[in-house]
Amino acid sequence: MDKHIVFYDAECPLCRAVKAVLQKLDWLGKINWAPLQEVNEETRERINRYKNMYDEIYMYTRDKKVLTGYYTIRKILFLLPVTIPLAVLMHLPFAKNIGDPAYRFISKRRYRWFGRVPYSR
Repeated sequence: MDKHIVFYDAECPLCRAVKAVLQKLDWLGKINWAPLQEVNEETRERINRYKNMYDEIYMYTRDKKVLTGYYTIRKILFLLPVTIPLAVLMHLPFAKNIGDPAYRFISKRRYRWFGRVPYSR
C-alpha cells in the first residue's frame, strides 16, 4: 500500500467540505479518501468493536496503523506541505488536551449544525 486511506462520512456536509479542501491540498497524492458508506460490512463490524466509524474520521496508514479523530486530522495536516506548520503546533505538549476535546465536541454536533445529505456513488 503506497497511500494512506482516510475513511470519512460522505453523508456529513462538514466532512465532505473538509475532505474537498484537504484533497485539493494533497499535491503529492499521499491520501486516498474512502466514504464510510462504501466500507464492507465485515470491516465495519471489526472496526466498530473498537469504536463506531461514524463517530470519528478514521485513517489506515501506510504502515498499517489505525488513527482516529484528532490524531487522523493531525496526521493528514502533517502530510500536506501547506499545513505542516499547523501540524507541528498540534504536536506541541498539551495540544491534544485542547484539540482532542474540540474535535469530539464538533464531531458530536456536526449533524445538528450542518444536517445530513444523501450519499450516492
